[in-house]
Amino acid sequence: MQYQDFFKDAKLFIHSKDDIAEAVSHHHIILQCLDLILGSMEFRLNEKHKAKPEGKRNRGKRTIAKEKLYKHINAHIREIYPNFNIGETTGKQGDIANLWKHSYRHWKFAPGNKVENKQYLSKHKKMGPVIPT
Repeated sequence: MQYQDFFKDAKLFIHSKDDIAEAVSHHHIILQCLDLILGSMEFRLNEKHKAKPEGKRNRGKRTIAKEKLYKHINAHIREIYPNFNIGETTGKQGDIANLWKHSYRHWKFAPGNKVENKQYLSKHKKMGPVIPT
């Protein structure tokens, strides 16, 4: 990454892992914003928006507020990507330079050594008719 023209022009170099450090997001407004965006995506992807407190019929106020935040952020992302799918990577739209030009990028992280479970059936997909063999 550091060898791309964008980084060279900005004179940004990563010489070793020591050049990368942790930051306390509470001290940096841009990191707080990033925390909100990533947190809302994680909240939705892990279906936490459906969580109800044990023994209660309705969702908690914080859960409802987090879902509203996700919907607000998602609406803004859809202004950029009308067919945005939270579970997929946003494409380059034919130009690798768009990795830097687009105002929002979304990546689907998947392990390189994943194994597909052929018996898994998504709870969102209905099974077709069972045909005896």
